[in-house]
Amino acid sequence: MGLFSFRKKEIFTEEEKNRIIHAIRQAERLTSGEIRLFVENRCEYVDPMDRAREAFLSLGMDKTKQRNAVLLYIALRDHQFAILGDQGIHEKVGTDFWQKEALLLKDHFSSNKIIEGIEVCVKEIGESLLHYFPFEAGDANELPDDIVFGR
Repeated sequence: MGLFSFRKKEIFTEEEKNRIIHAIRQAERLTSGEIRLFVENRCEYVDPMDRAREAFLSLGMDKTKQRNAVLLYIALRDHQFAILGDQGIHEKVGTDFWQKEALLLKDHFSSNKIIEGIEVCVKEIGESLLHYFPFEAGDANELPDDIVFGR
């Protein structure tokens, strides 16, 4: 090791990662819907929804069979986030649902309860997916449950 250590600081601890992945798996277990979390420190876009759309497409989330994938995008240091649902789920829940979830995240984040906010948001999104897209025989987990870390 040299004079300077340039080891990148992890965004979440292993325990926090495990809690989030567990929340995603629990939310998805009774639905055909998909939930992913994309986290990075900085959002270089003026509107975090633009970055969320870019991530959504690059992760192939627009290719689920029922168009029922949801992405939570979070830029921690910039204190920005976006929630993006694909066409199938958006048509069912509407804009009010996403705004309610955004307020929930904002409340938790402002209290510095980031992990709890993500867990609660994932749970509520999972409940909506369950309502509109219940698990059926032959359903497959179309997208990984892991957390995606950006730049």
